[in-house]
Amino acid sequence: MTQKERMLAGLPYKAWMDGLPEERARAQRACWEFNRLPPDARAERTALLRGLFGRTGEHLHIEEPFHCDLGYNIEVGEWFYANYNCVILDVCRVTIGDNVMFAPNVAIYAAGHPVHPAARNSGYEYGQPVAIGNNVWLGGNTVVTPGVTIGDNVVVGAGSVVTRDIPANVVAAGNPCRVLRAITEADADYYFKDRKFDVDWHAEL
Repeated sequence: MTQKERMLAGLPYKAWMDGLPEERARAQRACWEFNRLPPDARAERTALLRGLFGRTGEHLHIEEPFHCDLGYNIEVGEWFYANYNCVILDVCRVTIGDNVMFAPNVAIYAAGHPVHPAARNSGYEYGQPVAIGNNVWLGGNTVVTPGVTIGDNVVVGAGSVVTRDIPANVVAAGNPCRVLRAITEADADYYFKDRKFDVDWHAEL
């Protein structure tokens, strides 16, 4: 196996071999160009992201700056939105569903290094895939670590470090992130804590 094949398989690999530096340089160049486009150059921004990512929906928007390792391992669904300073280390596949929102400073880390210093100094690193379901909102400064799956309809509170899978339909938060409560139909009446909607949002869908 090449080092790239090992990387994609989630096996220990060496990041400076078999064309991987050139692939990272391509992604860095695309991110550099994206981050320097004017805010009103929406068509150019979207075209750059579509050329960089492995798959996108028809509608997506990412605020600059944005950074990733390779780009082609990132797959996003419809209506993906990421606020300022999103980082995705995509040495393995990062799959993001429909209607997903990232607050500022969200970091998705599909990349890691061995714990033991001698093993780490050998130069081997690894990746493990990250999967995020539909209708997920990650709060500001959330970090998602390698190998994590987040289910549909999840809200992750700001400042969380997600080290384990999160089931669907829950609010979760903390370091390490843990489930706080289920999301129920009663939540549909409220827009913030105990504040009820003063508009009929159902009629606007």
